[in-house]
Amino acid sequence: MTFTFRTLDPLKDAELLHGWVTHPKAAFWMMQDARLEDVERAYMEIAADEHHHALLGLDENGVPAFLMEYYDPAHRELVGLYEPQPGDIGMHFLTPPTDKPVRGFTRSVITAVMAHLFEDPAVQRVVVEPDVANKAVHALNEAVGFVPEREIQKPEKKALLSFCTREQFFNRHSPVAARGAAV
Repeated sequence: MTFTFRTLDPLKDAELLHGWVTHPKAAFWMMQDARLEDVERAYMEIAADEHHHALLGLDENGVPAFLMEYYDPAHRELVGLYEPQPGDIGMHFLTPPTDKPVRGFTRSVITAVMAHLFEDPAVQRVVVEPDVANKAVHALNEAVGFVPEREIQKPEKKALLSFCTREQFFNRHSPVAARGAAV
């Protein structure tokens, strides 16, 4: 699968995102009770934040296929919970609910997200902090090269702090294959 990325438009994309983030499948996104206005507001705040960004991943037809967020962990999400290194970037991704699951889709998504992040030569390591109970995402993270470090307590959840260096990712995915997933 090949994906492209575009900056999320908080107003234009809010209705689409609302359906994704409030679906029971997205329980770990912690927006189950969000109203449309809440989603607009949350993503307008991200759009105005120099340390946090939201993108939509688009399929071959230009149709939104997933949500990706990335952030500077020295300024957002993980401040005071670990010692960030130069070149660290934090990441979240969300695939939408579907009645017709496609085998390997979510793994293709996380591979594309990681390849996209590593297109920036300044990015040396991706940091994630999924809920400790989110076993499905732990398996996906491991598949692309993440190594868990330790559990941490965030205000909203107990999280598994994990890291994936550029080298760990490209040891699992050749640069050419990973680029193909993200082009």
